[in-house]
Amino acid sequence: MKAININGKIKTFNKIPNVWKDENGTHINITDGQAFGFYDVIIPSYSGSYQELGDIYFDSENNVFTYPVNTITFEESIEELKNSKIIMLKEAYQAKLKVTDWYVVRDAEGGTAVPSSVTTERNNLRIECAQHESNINALVTKVEIVNYTF
Repeated sequence: MKAININGKIKTFNKIPNVWKDENGTHINITDGQAFGFYDVIIPSYSGSYQELGDIYFDSENNVFTYPVNTITFEESIEELKNSKIIMLKEAYQAKLKVTDWYVVRDAEGGTAVPSSVTTERNNLRIECAQHESNINALVTKVEIVNYTF
């Protein structure tokens, strides 16, 4: 990716344009983009869950355009973030249990026993869910909570 600063506004391109018009005329098949002000764009790595890219700028020390990485400010409290994460956790495990709910309904309505493998699987899912909930409740920073995966 390339970028150029035109009158204080940075414009990005997938590649150097084949035809470029500036105050010096029309240029075709540019091979030295830097001679016209085109420089590489470097996109730094960042965690989208708690970081975001700021506005593109020219890094004159390295002769590249790049972005600052900013930490996202979470408006929610730690408790609110934990509660949201736990709701998502329980919804995910509810969906996993739903796959075998018909065994439980069949047993309740008609007395056909739930296979032991299904009972074991459902118990293991409940244990996993409870462990994740405990892990979430033990977290102490907003970033830890946002980054927690289950």
